[in-house]
Order: sequence, then structure tokens, then C-alpha cells
Amino acid sequence: MGDQQFKSTVELTLKVIGGKWKPVILCHLTDGVKRFGELKRDMPEITQKMLTQQLRELEQDEVIHRKVYTQVPPKVEYSLTDHGQTIKEVLDVMALWGQGHLERRRG
Repeated sequence: MGDQQFKSTVELTLKVIGGKWKPVILCHLTDGVKRFGELKRDMPEITQKMLTQQLRELEQDEVIHRKVYTQVPPKVEYSLTDHGQTIKEVLDVMALWGQGHLERRRG
């Protein structure tokens, strides 16, 4: 992979999963299916509007699946797609890097 292609594919990856909240959402979904309220409760600092926006973007990029149950009140569940399951490896590497960075800072 050439240097320019490497940079552009890293940029694409960050476009899909980057930002403050998407990696956190994906980490929660690696545990399994979650409802909106569960995600919101697990991430108290995120606003409802931001969570909705981030979930929609991840769904558009086919990383997560949104399943709506037609009942009253409506029930919506989120899960990783088969493609989204492949992000676990990236999150594992990010976690290892973060652990090393934390240990370095504690030095």
C-alpha cells in the first residue's frame, strides 16, 4: 500500500468511526445488542441528540444495525453488523495503545 493510499484509507476509517463518541458506542455494542436507553445510560455525558446522530451515521455506514419493533411504546435495538464486528480488532489495538500511553504518562 502506497503512502498516499495509506493516508487516505486511515482518513476514511476515521470518517466512519472517528470522533469522541463513535468508538465508545462501538465498544458498548461489542458486548451485544443494546437499546437506545441502555446506550444513553452507559454514556451519561452524551446528549440524546448527539447519540441519535452518531447512531444514524454508523447505520448509514453499515457498521451497526437498527431493528425497530412495532409495539407500543416502540422498541429499538442496535447491534453490530457482520461488517461492524470487524471493528473489534481496531478497538482492541486502540485499547492496547491507550493502556501503553497511560502507563507512559504515569511513568
